Amino acid sequence: MNYFNESLTSIHEKLAKKEISAKDLTQETLNNIQAVDGDINAFLTVDEASAVKDAEQIDQNGIDADNGLSGVPVAIKDNMLTKGMKTTAASKILENFTPMFDATAVEKLKSFGTVTLGKTNMDEFAMGGSTENSAFKVTHNPWDTTKVPGGSSGGSAAAVAAGEVLVALGSDTGGSIRQPASFNGVVGMKPTYGRVSRWGLIAFGSSLDQIGPITRNVQDNATVLNAIAGHDQHDLTSSTKEVPDFTSTLNKGVKGMRIGIPTEFMSQGLDDDVKQTVLDAADEFRKLGATVEEVSLPHTKYGVAAYYIISSSEASSNLQRFDGIRYGRRAKDVKNLEDLYVKSRSEGFGDEVKRRIMLGTFSLSAGFYDAYFKKAAQVRTLMNNDFAKVFKDFDLILAPTAPTPAYGIGEDVSDPMTMYMNDVLTLPVNLAGLPGMSIPAGFSNGLPVGVQLIGRPYDELSVYQAGNAFEQDTDFNQQTPKMGGTN
Repeated sequence: MNYFNESLTSIHEKLAKKEISAKDLTQETLNNIQAVDGDINAFLTVDEASAVKDAEQIDQNGIDADNGLSGVPVAIKDNMLTKGMKTTAASKILENFTPMFDATAVEKLKSFGTVTLGKTNMDEFAMGGSTENSAFKVTHNPWDTTKVPGGSSGGSAAAVAAGEVLVALGSDTGGSIRQPASFNGVVGMKPTYGRVSRWGLIAFGSSLDQIGPITRNVQDNATVLNAIAGHDQHDLTSSTKEVPDFTSTLNKGVKGMRIGIPTEFMSQGLDDDVKQTVLDAADEFRKLGATVEEVSLPHTKYGVAAYYIISSSEASSNLQRFDGIRYGRRAKDVKNLEDLYVKSRSEGFGDEVKRRIMLGTFSLSAGFYDAYFKKAAQVRTLMNNDFAKVFKDFDLILAPTAPTPAYGIGEDVSDPMTMYMNDVLTLPVNLAGLPGMSIPAGFSNGLPVGVQLIGRPYDELSVYQAGNAFEQDTDFNQQTPKMGGTN
């Protein structure tokens, strides 16, 4: 069975017709991971015994013919709690932490009959854009193993790109689903803030974090979002808005849609091949019947500064709980309580996490709150207003996902400012709480290049509709790395 080139729809048809069992599919997937992941390092944990046991139970209960996820193996980013399965956030401070309950998104997937295979590598506490900040291993890009897979959801994106799984969950605080999706040539959706519950997601920036799916194609992505979206009584920031069927308008096309390309996103610093990919995508949308025009989002030039002040401030607050007392790493040979706090956190946190805790603590400190955090919050409002103004006249925004294709491992990790600037095109979407999806749109020297479609709040339908129209008229998502598992 050539699992790598299957879609959720075709896999589910085979499961429903009993051409393959959930156990067989799970074992095939586990074999694929074993064959491929030594070169990719996408997974931190693979629980083969539990996965096979769960698949056997699904077979015993019977595949749900009306449920496109029943019997499908999935991977989960390692900052989402999984009951009985180690969850580390790729940090030494949680190296041996095993949760007692599932994150809501994980629980919802399980209720649809998915099989959780394991946990994917990431930048520690989701702080980074290359998955080089993991405390345990560096994940490699399946298209070129000397390149980064992006981050912080690099493990999830690489696992999908390499054909290890069809579905993986990631989280996106400033582009951490979309940027690795672009680098790996897969589809990554950051839903509207509040569309998916954050309960059980280890918090980085609470006003920015959002869980979303990473898949090979748009329809599969919409199918997964159908399963995980919706209000959760455990998360008061989750939306009570009705969740539509995100697959219902996939085939309506883009005729009559108005799409804007922000001038500020196409300016200096953008790789020539990436810029050309966006322009070619714009021509494709015009060919399909959409109107594409330039628009302006003038305050995005302040986005990186505002984002890193806000996200680091929220991180410094969220990470206070890791104190060596209640759970996680506890330092030995300490003299007093303060010594326990300092040593546990010094030993447990990596350099990037420490850097952001210090930046956030400084921004919130007396005498600097008004100068930094308050100003950043005001800039955020201005950026929201820019998007709202554009969306009065346009249905969607088309933009590059990342300034460059995947870069070399070790190339930027020692330069925090360069690394931060790589988020310049994705983080405005998080600051405004909008839905954004990266889709494969081209190649540069053999490496994938993605473009992102940005929608109005809670209008994932239009994002998926346009993304599917583009995908159906191109073949970028059908091209795969040579090392892609059973391919």
